[in-house]
Amino acid sequence: MSNETLAVSEVALSNEVARIFAAQKKFAPSLRHSTAQQRIAKLKALKQLVLEHREEIHDAVYKDFRKAPAEADLGETLNILSSITHACKHLHKWMKPRRVPTPLNLVGSSSRIVYEPKGVVLIISPWNYPFNLAIDPLVYAIAAGNTAILKPSEITPHTSALIKRMLAKLFKEEEVAVFEGDASVATELLKQPFDHIFFTGSPQLGKVVMRAAAENLTSVTLELGGKSPVVVDETTDLQDAANKITYGKFLNCGQTCIAPDYVLVHDSVKDNFVETMRKTIQQFYGDKGDVQQSTSLPRIVNQRHFNRVKKLLDDAITKGAQVAEGGQADASDNYVAPTLLTNVSDEMEVMHEEIFGPILPIKSYKTLQEATDYINTKPKPLAMYIFGKSKQNREFLLKNTTAGGTSVNETLMHIANPDLPFGGVNNSGIGKTHGLHGFIGFSNERAVLTRWGLSGLIKGLYPPYTAKTMSQIKMFLKMS
Repeated sequence: MSNETLAVSEVALSNEVARIFAAQKKFAPSLRHSTAQQRIAKLKALKQLVLEHREEIHDAVYKDFRKAPAEADLGETLNILSSITHACKHLHKWMKPRRVPTPLNLVGSSSRIVYEPKGVVLIISPWNYPFNLAIDPLVYAIAAGNTAILKPSEITPHTSALIKRMLAKLFKEEEVAVFEGDASVATELLKQPFDHIFFTGSPQLGKVVMRAAAENLTSVTLELGGKSPVVVDETTDLQDAANKITYGKFLNCGQTCIAPDYVLVHDSVKDNFVETMRKTIQQFYGDKGDVQQSTSLPRIVNQRHFNRVKKLLDDAITKGAQVAEGGQADASDNYVAPTLLTNVSDEMEVMHEEIFGPILPIKSYKTLQEATDYINTKPKPLAMYIFGKSKQNREFLLKNTTAGGTSVNETLMHIANPDLPFGGVNNSGIGKTHGLHGFIGFSNERAVLTRWGLSGLIKGLYPPYTAKTMSQIKMFLKMS
């Protein structure tokens, strides 16, 4: 492509982004007055659309990274259907203005919080769960009464194209529009003064989005990631833990933002834990050479990410890590086997970077204080997992660490409860979503105070200031 042609295409993209943004800006005020029933009707239509295209969703994500139909349902559609059902059930209550107490010094007035849509919102979604993480935020954007522009990932083109086709069937572009394309499209979109941006991706790209949002003082929800730890104490049912950690780690070939990133296991049960994990991996996916033929294990999404994961593995082995299970890789198939690493150290990149692949480092600890100290040396994670029968141990870990969310004697499952907020802390994310928290994220909580009666107390504070004014201020100070 010539420089002249490239310049023309850039101008065309800029014009198209500006055109659709302007159309949504014009249309957004009409949605402010939409009723709960009207929004519910849209959500139910979206749910039906997902159900009608279920096999196409299976096909798209399989083409993008060989995800099995069962895993497509588990990771891509069930969560969306659950979110819609939950939102439809509760939306009347969410939208209702909420009365709050009014202090005595404001006697004669009442106070309430009114939930109004933010306006025009941008949703930038990632490739690892390309359908789910594009449509689920849209559920809450619609529930809150916004217009929305979606930018799905170019790394999963089949799913992105399907999203565009599906949403075009249900919405006019002035209400919901989809822009496909690479980072240049996202950059152009981020120039617009959106009323809210919902971004899911890496902390590095989250900083780029936040910088762009700052130019327009746009609010953001950033769903990021990080190194989510697992702690396995000496009281743990090791087989139960192995089943859940294996599932949570190797689901989607480890390409999950809340996947266990490394395990800290009590020194007294480490060997038994590693052996139990080995057997569980073989039970789930096959033994050694059979694993690559397993239809239950997706592939790394592309060659670039395969090279990144393989580099982490090679670096760890070069620096002394031992492969307790797996370790095989095939560049022609973007395949990395479910791998357990022991004898890991902080000299290895695998203990610093978010892995986002099927590699699980395992370290031992002797005391819970040692474990919490190690976790707290790293940025606050998106998720943390605690295994053990000891309530005392569990409470110690909860009180002495911080994470966006935590499952105890489980992995991943805190994300499945729509009444729990989902999101990170600092480096792992800003803002929360799911259920009421998703609705609030796309809403402006407007404070409204209404004076309906006596206002003499307040008027007594107006100038000119006198001894009587100071006397009344002293009274207010005692009431505060």
